[in-house]
Amino acid sequence: MRCWFIMGVIARQSIKGALANYLGVAIGFVTTFFVVTRMLTTEEVGLTRVMVDAATLFACLAQLGSSSSVVRFFPHFKEGRGIFGLSLLVPLAGFLLFGLAFLLFHEQITATYVERSPLLADYLYMLPAVTLFMLYMTVFETNASVLMRITVPKMVREVGVKVMTLVAYLLYGYRVVDLDGFVWIFCGSYGIAMLLDFFYLVKIGGGLRMFRIERGSLNRDLLGQMLRYTLLMTVTILAGNVPLMSSLFLGAKTGLALTGVYTIAFYIANVVEVPYRSLGAISRPVIATAVKEGNWAEVNRLGRQVSLHQLLVSTLIFYVIWINLDALFAVIPNGADYRGGAGVVLILGLAKVLNSSLSIGTDVLNYSRYYALSLLLAAVLTVGAILLNIRLIEFWGIDGAAAATLFSYALYFLLLLSFIGWRLKVSIFSAGQLKVLAIMGAGLGLNWLWTNYVTPLIATGSMASLLTDAALKTLVLTAVVVAVTLTWRVSPTVNRMVKKTSHIQ
Repeated sequence: MRCWFIMGVIARQSIKGALANYLGVAIGFVTTFFVVTRMLTTEEVGLTRVMVDAATLFACLAQLGSSSSVVRFFPHFKEGRGIFGLSLLVPLAGFLLFGLAFLLFHEQITATYVERSPLLADYLYMLPAVTLFMLYMTVFETNASVLMRITVPKMVREVGVKVMTLVAYLLYGYRVVDLDGFVWIFCGSYGIAMLLDFFYLVKIGGGLRMFRIERGSLNRDLLGQMLRYTLLMTVTILAGNVPLMSSLFLGAKTGLALTGVYTIAFYIANVVEVPYRSLGAISRPVIATAVKEGNWAEVNRLGRQVSLHQLLVSTLIFYVIWINLDALFAVIPNGADYRGGAGVVLILGLAKVLNSSLSIGTDVLNYSRYYALSLLLAAVLTVGAILLNIRLIEFWGIDGAAAATLFSYALYFLLLLSFIGWRLKVSIFSAGQLKVLAIMGAGLGLNWLWTNYVTPLIATGSMASLLTDAALKTLVLTAVVVAVTLTWRVSPTVNRMVKKTSHIQ
């Protein structure tokens, strides 16, 4: 009974979280393609991207792995007493270390960007504040997730932040504020989001007393385990944000203008990963509990289910994006400036599919007794990404930055899944995944046929004909892909959901 209740909570929160994510995607789509590309230069787009990516990376480091630690050790704390207070203190220590490093190396960091990205060098002083905001947004989201209440924090991050930054873009675009004012409002949006998450967490957690650390709620052995796990997870968490490194390298090596082109392409590809954000956040506590109880049959079952459905959804989203890419660049303002990012969309899209469908393996390892290996694997991923960025950007520019992400992920997951299969006897692979790949391969073939034989008959050169072709192609090809998926019974769960929905109607 308890299992069905938990799975019901996961389903409800996942659906609500996914809706929040897609509402955010819709707002972000309009903002990115019809406001940002119109009102900001490519250099200014690059500025916002590098600021956000740098703050996100530094916030990951400042967490000192505490977010993973909260999820893993929450079952060991009666009603969570003590662990929520620790979740505030450990990141604070990490942020103070980051602040000290930023002060000590501020001149060197500025010198790295001042030649090719002088605009970024002018606003580096805002980086610590944005890092703090993002750090505690993540902390409060994690605490909400272990309480099985992720929808509101998702709304804040995916919708609230996007609405507030949209206001910043409009104010700057219509010259209500200057560039300084825009940067302040843009960065301040994350501060407001952090406060909203905090007030919500206090509400669902029973007030500020949830952060109280009582002596009786802690024991030395448990704290020792948490400390070791937390320190080991620091690099692991950073590795999960490897794609963000590319914009930092691009800003230093190619300047903010090309980074802006990369940013738009990155956003397009990033849509692929949206479903994993909600399902991953809500499934991790269940994985942690199953691993703690040694229920490896449940770990295998849940791992295969999550991996299959993430692959199914992410490939379908990527497919729809890819077959409409030319139309998208034709529609957005100044689309010609960003068309050079098509290769980035392809490469990063594949990387996002890979990460979405296989990241459940990372959760399994992190919550097992072999979690220390995460440090080594994360180091391989991080160092590999850094080295590949340095080399590939020189040869392929922004496509090289995307390729660095894809290749480093491929190596990481090869090592990770080989290990959990060998030592934990956990496999997240199923026959359904091969079916998904076969269907998507056939779908790409259909797209090639349509583009070469149908599009010339419909798209006569006008914008209306181009959009008509894109709409018809999307409708027909997606319907074919979905029909084959259901007929082939790739996922019995999806088939049951469709059957149930049709009966309700």
